Amino acid sequence: MATQEFPMPNSDLFTGYAQRLGQVLATADWSGVEHLARAMLRAWQEGHQVFFCGNGGSAGNAIHLANDFVYGIARTTGGGIRALSLSANSAVITCLANDVGYDKIYSEQLAVQGEKGDVLIVLSGSGNSPNIVAVLEQAKQMGITSYAVLGYSGGKCKSLADVAIHFPVDDMQIAEDLQLVVGHMLMQWLYEHRPQATAQVQ
Repeated sequence: MATQEFPMPNSDLFTGYAQRLGQVLATADWSGVEHLARAMLRAWQEGHQVFFCGNGGSAGNAIHLANDFVYGIARTTGGGIRALSLSANSAVITCLANDVGYDKIYSEQLAVQGEKGDVLIVLSGSGNSPNIVAVLEQAKQMGITSYAVLGYSGGKCKSLADVAIHFPVDDMQIAEDLQLVVGHMLMQWLYEHRPQATAQVQ
């Protein structure tokens, strides 16, 4: 059997990807992230919950970031944020998708678990996923402050969220990279300003 030859990776593609990501990072407006950092600190101090959700790779990022905020920012038992990914429970998600529709898999969870004073963070490339739109609408009804980390044009979510953190990049992989960049920025800032070291949010 002949040995199969595989093409050598094109380093230009890798360099181009890194340059596109770097360009977005260098020109982004970070004011929305600053706003979100303070909202999360307030939620942490006051014992409110922070919810994450997304679809596909964004769902994976939502689970990743909830993990970071439950323990990683405090590194003490019981000291983290009450963070929950609405993307994490496959039994709940498949139940809701089957019984009331996939577009309600997050809004139905928020309706049960959320309350005024909580924070919702949605992660979406297009900003047009029906289940993400629906959970933002649910948050608005409940007085839950909402943030959206978005790519592309920002879609419907750009105007629905209370604060949109929008990166106008037409590349889903870079959009998902930026979700984690934002999350890790927040994690490091919150660790430095954790409630044990901060009396109150001004």
